[in-house]
Amino acid sequence: MLRLRAVPPTDALWADRATYPDRLVFHTPEWLRFVAECQRAEPILATVTDGGATVGHFTGLLTRRYGLRILGSPMAGWTTSYLGFNLREGVPRRAALEALLPFALGELGCAHLEIRDRGLTEPDLAGLDLHWDAAPTAVIDLTPDEDALFGAMASACRRNVRKAAKSGVVIEEAAPDVSFADEFYSQLRDVFAKQNLVPTYSVERVRSLIRHLAPAGRILLLRARDGDGRCIATAVLPWHHRTMYFWGGASYREHQHLRPNEALIWYALRWARARGVTEFDFVGGNSYKAKYGTGEVPVPWARRSRSPLVARLRDAAKQGYAFKQRVSGRLASSTP
Repeated sequence: MLRLRAVPPTDALWADRATYPDRLVFHTPEWLRFVAECQRAEPILATVTDGGATVGHFTGLLTRRYGLRILGSPMAGWTTSYLGFNLREGVPRRAALEALLPFALGELGCAHLEIRDRGLTEPDLAGLDLHWDAAPTAVIDLTPDEDALFGAMASACRRNVRKAAKSGVVIEEAAPDVSFADEFYSQLRDVFAKQNLVPTYSVERVRSLIRHLAPAGRILLLRARDGDGRCIATAVLPWHHRTMYFWGGASYREHQHLRPNEALIWYALRWARARGVTEFDFVGGNSYKAKYGTGEVPVPWARRSRSPLVARLRDAAKQGYAFKQRVSGRLASSTP
């Protein structure tokens, strides 16, 4: 039987966690400091043990809502794709999840738990009194050569990459500073304004992400310039170990006919592949991503509450936030 035990973040612990093949950028100390700062949350690290031997690790963050303790691994809205477990080969994720439930809802005294683990599947969740949403993500296998990657894209996407180059669009790697965060956020506001919405986070979150990940070399920032040297599109791409993630991309609507977004993605794919990265994760499964030659990977987002009331509070808060975003977007679009 597996058990979870809370442990302090020692150097030895981080060194052991770094030996797991299923480690992600979201499990790193830099990422946890980013989330803790933006969400005012407390990182929770635990070892997964089997008969006294450590066979894995769990990562989450503890926060409070309505006076209740909530364990997110992660929570929606944290701009963090996955957390969950790192496990030795042969250790079943379902067994680890079973051990997490009494740890979170009992030992930690949490009223609500959410988890999205890159290796969990829907069969792993069955029979554990969990609710979950299907949350597939689109990924690209980067192990083929560049010609094969380019050929796997839809023909229209390949034409757009070529059009960007012919139109004078140039991709550059940006320095990790505040000015890039401001450029990205200005373009992001324009993206959301197209749908009469506002961004779901502030520019300070982008600054925090860069501030925490850049010193460790865990983030690629790209800028697309037009033939006149103007910045017309940007991309924020955390990466670590085997995977790069499309955390955010934005562009000004008036320049989208130059196709800078396709050029940014094509540059990122080649950059990541050259550094031994084997997977590009678009962090979601929107239909427009299929043009890049993606495959879909199901990654359920599961949750469990100690009582139906807590579950209803969670759903009401989610709906209330969506309503607030729509109202804010309409107000912003009507402001001269």
